[in-house]
Parts: sequence; C-alpha cells; structure tokens
Amino acid sequence: MARTVMRDRTATRRRRRPATGIREQTQCRFCREGRRYIDYKDVDVLQKLLTNRGKIFSRKRSGNCASCQRKVKTAIKRARFMALLPFTS
Repeated sequence: MARTVMRDRTATRRRRRPATGIREQTQCRFCREGRRYIDYKDVDVLQKLLTNRGKIFSRKRSGNCASCQRKVKTAIKRARFMALLPFTS
C-alpha cells in the first residue's frame, strides 16, 4: 500500500513539456515572405540553395519546409534546363 502512495506523489511532481516542436515554430524563407510560386528566373535566390558544385541543399541545411523544397527543386531543374544554372561545375 505504501508503494502506490509513492507512485502517486512522483507522478504529480513531473511536469509536462509543451507539445510544440522546434520545426513547428520556425518557418522557411518562402513561407515567411508569403510566396506561393518560386520563379525559376530568380537565379540569385536559387543560387543560394545550391552548393558550389551545383547540388541542391537538403531541407535541413536550407531550412525550407517540405512543400517549398519541392517547389525549389522544380524551379532549379527548370533553370538548369533553360541554361540559367549549371548542372555541375
């Protein structure tokens, strides 16, 4: 009987952490600006999302959300096809 009392006391002392994670609090640069479309002709913005060898930065490295990362991927591929960005360097 003494064990159940001890369990109840320790259970009440524990604090719950908030359910919001770090990922939910921060927004990517395109969501903050309210962009719905990422233009493939905007080479300066797309260049920041590429390595010096022409690889696309990951979501974790670039800080983009999943939907914006897909839009960036499509815009970079279109810019490469139009010869605005290199495939490799």
